[in-house]
Amino acid sequence: MLALALPLAASAGSPATNPTSLERQVVELVNHHRTARGLPALAADPHIAREARRHSADMASGAVPFGHTGFADRVAALRRVMSCGASAENVASSLGYEDPAPDILRGWLASSGHRKTIEGAYDTTGVGVARSPGGKLYVTQIFVDRVTTRSSPSP
Repeated sequence: MLALALPLAASAGSPATNPTSLERQVVELVNHHRTARGLPALAADPHIAREARRHSADMASGAVPFGHTGFADRVAALRRVMSCGASAENVASSLGYEDPAPDILRGWLASSGHRKTIEGAYDTTGVGVARSPGGKLYVTQIFVDRVTTRSSPSP
């Protein structure tokens, strides 16, 4: 799990910075990247998105520092409502980008740890976006492998 803070850009905000639209766009861009590499697209899950939104809101409000504080708690909350195998998360922050989703994805892909998460053996995801009072966007994407039945050798 790695955190990514994007440098400030001079451009103003736009409809692309609408949190719901940005959440959808991040999922679409990540899935485009995965399918272009022969990996399956991730299913978007509202339970995962809710946990991601909570974390982004906590970072935006200053309740937790930028990063992965509380990740184990988010996974525990998800395990109460769904099957969860492996899990991971990427976070990013951005201020001033007119169209932040492509910049966030480029930043994640430029980092080997973030790229490994994006290209990992997960099948479900959720993205949450929140804006701080100062206008900074916080983005959390949680990745989950919901497949619980795996072929394993007999004892």
